[in-house]
Amino acid sequence: MQFKHPELLYALFLLVIPIIIHLFQLRKFKSVPFTNVQFLKELTIQTRKSSQLKKWLTLLTRLLLLACIIIAFAQPYISNSDSFNTKSETVIYLDNSFSMQSPSSNGSLLNSAIQDIIENIDENEQISIFTNNANFNNTSVKAIKNDLIQLQHSPNQLAYDAVVLKGKKLFSKDESAIKNLVIVSDFQQKKETLTNLNDSVVNIKLVQLKPSNQNNISVDSVYISKTTVENLELTVRIKNQGEAIETLPVSLFNDTKLIAKTAVSITDEATTNFTIPANAVFNGKIVVDDRNLQYDNTLYFNIDQREKINVLAINEADDNFLKKIYTSDEFEYMSTNFNALNYNVLEQQNLIVLNELKDIPNSLTTTLKSFTDNGGSILIIPSSDARLDNYNQLFTLYGFSSFSTSNIAEKKITTIHFSHPLLSNVFDKRVSNFQYPKVNSFYANSSNSVGSILSFEDGMSFLSQSGNAYRFSAALDTKNSNFKNSPLIVPILYNIGKQSLKTGNLFYTIGEQNTIDIATKLQQDDILTLVNGEHSVIPLQQTYDNKVELITNTYPDVAGIISVKNKDAFLKNLSFNFNRSESNLNYFDTQDIVNTTVNNSVASAISDIKSATNVNELWKWFVIFAVIFLIIEMLILKFLK
Repeated sequence: MQFKHPELLYALFLLVIPIIIHLFQLRKFKSVPFTNVQFLKELTIQTRKSSQLKKWLTLLTRLLLLACIIIAFAQPYISNSDSFNTKSETVIYLDNSFSMQSPSSNGSLLNSAIQDIIENIDENEQISIFTNNANFNNTSVKAIKNDLIQLQHSPNQLAYDAVVLKGKKLFSKDESAIKNLVIVSDFQQKKETLTNLNDSVVNIKLVQLKPSNQNNISVDSVYISKTTVENLELTVRIKNQGEAIETLPVSLFNDTKLIAKTAVSITDEATTNFTIPANAVFNGKIVVDDRNLQYDNTLYFNIDQREKINVLAINEADDNFLKKIYTSDEFEYMSTNFNALNYNVLEQQNLIVLNELKDIPNSLTTTLKSFTDNGGSILIIPSSDARLDNYNQLFTLYGFSSFSTSNIAEKKITTIHFSHPLLSNVFDKRVSNFQYPKVNSFYANSSNSVGSILSFEDGMSFLSQSGNAYRFSAALDTKNSNFKNSPLIVPILYNIGKQSLKTGNLFYTIGEQNTIDIATKLQQDDILTLVNGEHSVIPLQQTYDNKVELITNTYPDVAGIISVKNKDAFLKNLSFNFNRSESNLNYFDTQDIVNTTVNNSVASAISDIKSATNVNELWKWFVIFAVIFLIIEMLILKFLK
């Protein structure tokens, strides 16, 4: 037991005064004559014994009464630990990711955590709180109460290692202080592991909030599965976690107008189809009804008037295979003989195909380099009897390895580099036993595994990419190769054409870097803006002769359809949705994490922190004892004769 004011205990020495008074109190007795003293002697002895007992008991109760009063004023207490008088600092990480929308017994998990913080932390106590997208440093609950109540969910979640590092930076440099980092989350399972958050400086307390159920329905994606002259068929993929649902309503909106509604039966995953008119502007929204996570119940998409991609083929060989790939519904295909080439039309193109030219003059090389510098793409198909010095001069500008002499030997094309961006979404699975196309002659070049798309059996590149340039290392005419008959040629050349102008996806993901081409010509000092209602922002952009390349990352921060404008002129719409990774409601078992303390509520974690530094004050007990001794004294004086 310790005392807040131990100097007052010196007053206990004053208790010797009533003892001295009691012991040395002198009383003079008066003699009274009486006829028969035999009876009086016996009575006197008995009375004196009772009187002495009463006096000693009265003295004892008074001494205890005074002692309790003195000790109460000294304010005694008992500490719960050896660190009761050490400064304590608390930093709280509050996970406000979308998975914290899951329901609990007291609203959502996030609302429940905020309520516990407000109710259990003293409103004037200094504290630091940070979330996935907000920081409240060295403040008090009273100062940030409204901010906490209005806290919105974030599409991104900090990695748990990053949470510890960021939390440590918010503590003071006082090495003697006790540092408590409270991590409040549902600890949803992600790609990262969560096995050891040990730290020698900071006491880490994990508060795992568990939802009342782990059911969730999400609109995962939408894509065009079939195209006709008149209609487009949309396929919607829906995912379910939890109990199977026999009838789930799915609605399709165009702006605010309900276009169609259907119902699906779903266990884990289901798809449903909608048909909409082709070649019409459609600002779409897919909606399902789910009471759990709300953010993934709606998926926005839009279809604008199709922007045709300009493709120019400069030929000294047959180009019928190009005409069949670059059809008029998506491409504006132009074909010209090399001898009749009009250089003025080059800058208007998105893709230029050099179809087996025997020679590439310096004037064309210079024009092509300027064209690609302005965002255009080129595809080089060499001739079997090409003039290599001019070809290699062009290759040098794009970082390609040079061609050596032509080798007349049969060689198979056996390797598909599936990880290359040009082949994304082309194959459902990796193919290893397809019918290999072949060439009868080729140009030897050093293999470039980074830029290779297709390779020969010896690893040498057959089709490679460097920036906006693509190059075959062999002629594609039917005498030299059967590649034109291979099923690979259509998706590869089609994707080269599509990627020469990024006409836009049905939707983009918020938080990821998206590169979007807007087919427009800007005047000097013109700039594109993204407009969402009354809010507008100027994104990162690069202007070329016939397009503007937009790069979005941090904006927008809300799901929906936004407009691209040049001043007040509308150009097109773009749709953005949140990543669906938060829809998977699987959680870590925090009991397996070593060197941490696990709590099931914010209130219990805060209580543990307080109990480590709090003391049990005992002065109230001594006041109670003083009252008890006063009552005992009164009873002794009244009833003890």
